[in-house]
Amino acid sequence: MLIAPAMNAALREARFEGDAPLDEAGVRRARAAADRVPEADLWVSGTSERCLRTADALDVHPTPEPALADWDMGRWRGKRLSDVSDGEAEAVAAWLTDPTAAPHGGESLLDLSARVGSWLDGLEEGSGRVLAIVEPAVVRAAVVHGLGLAAAGFWRLDVAPLALTELSGREGRWNLKCGQVL
Repeated sequence: MLIAPAMNAALREARFEGDAPLDEAGVRRARAAADRVPEADLWVSGTSERCLRTADALDVHPTPEPALADWDMGRWRGKRLSDVSDGEAEAVAAWLTDPTAAPHGGESLLDLSARVGSWLDGLEEGSGRVLAIVEPAVVRAAVVHGLGLAAAGFWRLDVAPLALTELSGREGRWNLKCGQVL
């Protein structure tokens, strides 16, 4: 099970890897959703402040997992998509169409998907229900990997703040229960 973190200003502004604290509305919404968080046997999270503060607001205590860190956007980190598009239109176009492209110097889409997919496939059978609080890009990469979708499917998936997405099964056979906002 994957929960996207609550809203913050960087997400609202469409910043790449805009790791910042939750805003007041994000904290309120996460606290209000705390009683709807499913039970889990193992709790993990991405490493961003947004994931960790969402966990605090949901009153859960996950272990940060480096394999579930947000997509490494290299030199675009912290910048607005609109600003990067204005200054590097060709680079953004390549990034959006070529899953091997990393014009920002960080991870390509394929690299992100491989990292998240390795974590997903590495879950041991019998580990019980695992719940991870992770950035939207990580949720999308897990769904693409788990369902064996083409990399282009990544761009067709929307993940709302505090959405719960469930993948059940095991390596080679994952099923999806589409996300719902807590």
